Amino acid sequence: MGRRPFPSPDTVRLPVADSPKTPAREGSLDAPFRHPIEWKDEAYYDLAAVEKEMERQFDVCHTCRRCFNLCDSFPRLFDLIDESKTGELDSVDKADYAKVDEACTLCDMCFLTKCPYVPPHEFDIDIPHLILRYRAAKRRAGEKDFVRDQLGKTDRNGKLAKPIAKLANWGTARKNTPLRKLLEAVAQIDAEAELPLYHSKTATDLLPAPVPPDPAGPAFGQRKVVLYATCFVDYNAPDTAIAAARVLAKQGVEARLVYPECCGMPQLEAGDLGDVAARAERTAKAFAPYIEEGYEVLALTASCGLMMKFEWPLLLPGHEGVAKLSAATRDISEFMVDLSRTVGLAPGLKAVEGGVTVHHACHARAQNMGAKSADMLRLIPDTRVEVVERCSGHGGTFGVMKSTRPLAMKVGKPAAKQVAQKDTAELCSDCPLACKHIGQLLTVEPGAKSQPRQSHPIEILARAYGVL
Repeated sequence: MGRRPFPSPDTVRLPVADSPKTPAREGSLDAPFRHPIEWKDEAYYDLAAVEKEMERQFDVCHTCRRCFNLCDSFPRLFDLIDESKTGELDSVDKADYAKVDEACTLCDMCFLTKCPYVPPHEFDIDIPHLILRYRAAKRRAGEKDFVRDQLGKTDRNGKLAKPIAKLANWGTARKNTPLRKLLEAVAQIDAEAELPLYHSKTATDLLPAPVPPDPAGPAFGQRKVVLYATCFVDYNAPDTAIAAARVLAKQGVEARLVYPECCGMPQLEAGDLGDVAARAERTAKAFAPYIEEGYEVLALTASCGLMMKFEWPLLLPGHEGVAKLSAATRDISEFMVDLSRTVGLAPGLKAVEGGVTVHHACHARAQNMGAKSADMLRLIPDTRVEVVERCSGHGGTFGVMKSTRPLAMKVGKPAAKQVAQKDTAELCSDCPLACKHIGQLLTVEPGAKSQPRQSHPIEILARAYGVL
């Protein structure tokens, strides 16, 4: 089986040799990697085989327990074991594995930051992709969540909301208690959860052509990029795209916006892997002409960057177009930090009064590129930049559904507490939904002295330049 190396800061997307035949030592320096996702193989969806593999991997987790404080999945697993008849996994009903699955947001933090047994270790542990396979198998068996699937249709929802954006925002506002209670009763969307706003003009509408690059910019004539708007930025946060385009133009970088469709993260979380793979192929085809012309591709949200860089190539390991797109993709902050180191940034940055707290989102951490948003904002002179590196707990639909929002609040509370302690004027995150979720948690956090302004990191940089 071919193996794709999990990236490190120095070896991102570079091919590596297969792991040694001898088992890796615990604590060794061998680079971890992930196996391709065998979603085209019918055996992948054999629920009995999946549960057997869950039993194998969960038993390793039981003997280790380093991951007990990451999310609610592992405490649930360990409680199931400890409260079972034998105190071992063999007496846990496999039907209860669903409780472990329910609490997983596929954040990848167990794989990336805690587990000493990931490949190439002989134990071959990868809990997020095991949960992904479990969801895919259950979906194949007919177990689907209609409401979650409908919420995951972000392009359809965005297009439907666009012509009635004001009405849609009024109807879904938290203060509109009657309608939110009705929505909760009908669709089980928690009435207290903040929902994203829609706009009558999307990022695609507002950026039909490239913002002319400044000839005085240090990168003029040297770099050109395509901004992948992402569904959230296009429909819910067009200012993020405007900020990115204007900051890049200030550097002399040609930047054009392209948005073929959603990356499929909601469908990945639901186990609909064939749908995600089809999106990957179509999007790679849309970006192929730009990549051939030397454009770099910049993702404006961390989850989409993770999909394009790593999940898509694992779903389609032999697809040339997907591989080229993966190699060409950077997060916007990752690109800006690289630009500062290679050609420098344009002058004119002004200090951010009151400082900035950067929430380093899980899907940015999972890219193993470092805290690039914080690095980018530290380029602003005389500005205090704080970092909170803890899961927000949001997890997309996980953070808004009645059944799972209490878990999202529980997981996110420590992050909100840390943000409150930083006491800065600005709060940003590589994940806009995480930022909104933490912002809402801060309204009930006892230690919060004030409510920071919530933004995407590139918006803060744009305001420091005076271009937003």
